[in-house]
Amino acid sequence: MMFGTDTIKKFETLETPFYYYNLDLLKKTLVALKQAAPPEYHVHYALKANANPEILRIIREAGLGADCVSGNEVKRAYETGFKAGDIVFAGVGKSDKEINEALDIGIFSFNSESTHELEILNDLAKKKNKIAPVALRINPNVDAYTHKYITTGLEENKFGINQHEFEHVAQLLQGSANLKFSGLHFHIGSQIQDLSAFKNLCLKVNEINQWFIKRGLFPEHINLGGGLGIDYREPDKNNIVDFAQYFKVFKDLLELHPQQKVHFELGRCIVAQCGSLISRALYIKKGINTHFVILDAGMTELIRPALYQAYHKIENISRSGQANTFKYDVVGPICESSDCFGKSVELPETRRGDLFAIRSAGAYGEVMSNHYNLRESAKAVYSI
Repeated sequence: MMFGTDTIKKFETLETPFYYYNLDLLKKTLVALKQAAPPEYHVHYALKANANPEILRIIREAGLGADCVSGNEVKRAYETGFKAGDIVFAGVGKSDKEINEALDIGIFSFNSESTHELEILNDLAKKKNKIAPVALRINPNVDAYTHKYITTGLEENKFGINQHEFEHVAQLLQGSANLKFSGLHFHIGSQIQDLSAFKNLCLKVNEINQWFIKRGLFPEHINLGGGLGIDYREPDKNNIVDFAQYFKVFKDLLELHPQQKVHFELGRCIVAQCGSLISRALYIKKGINTHFVILDAGMTELIRPALYQAYHKIENISRSGQANTFKYDVVGPICESSDCFGKSVELPETRRGDLFAIRSAGAYGEVMSNHYNLRESAKAVYSI
């Protein structure tokens, strides 16, 4: 288990709920990532997974770039020390303000998601007498075999440029004086554990790469996005993903020209396992068919279970190893029936004040928190 006796004793003195980050595990994960990635591969960290400044500092010091999907993420990356030339900016709805600020910073690439966006980006760059570097976010129509809310690479999704638009896009790029075409960008979804999805992506990328080269548009870099999943059910047993197998798929199957560089945008698999949401049991409510543990953390601190029925391992860390167990629905205090972390969870007999850890919350926990019911923001605590 991640939490030793001394750590749990110190947790008992702290106000809950809070996010606990094991920075040693984060650093080990980054070392494993860097060792597995071929030297010609450049990884950008996806800030949407976790934008905590201390987390970002460690990731930046490890030499990763930044993948951003909003203007404020671009600013956060730049303000926390990421070089402008290591920042990419994706997102289907970039505002004029966000684009202008990113142009002023001088980022590496705008990952553009529509022909209309290309037209606006060209106009805004022209007004500033700047050249905007552009990578086309392509929708390759590849199934990621993941939850429908986090798949992004099918034609039915809102993301990216579809293949029937390629001729128009090529003409638009060649006629836009303030755009510099620099690459192709792909991202097919999140929490992908079936590597065959990435194999299918490679085959599509090879085909699309050649199409643009034949039209006189040479992609200097190919950005394969991210999406590599983690093990939510066994976070201690598999706390660092197999980066080597992941990169091997692309090393084996991508057909690149010698001048082309390969980029990735990994998020969840870097930070998820280093973070847990720590909470206390407020009440034990015994029903006829169901017993409830009511925690002081809720969907305001971790929305994934309520949003798309995501599984997170739940542990009563005050009574770990206790043999006498019961099944509980573990819920929060929010005035919504969907405020539930898990149903029929087998746990030691629980009492008021017991500490709970909801695991694998380092990704999409703190960053998606909100103030519904006028809740206060939970604090972050680091490797005690």
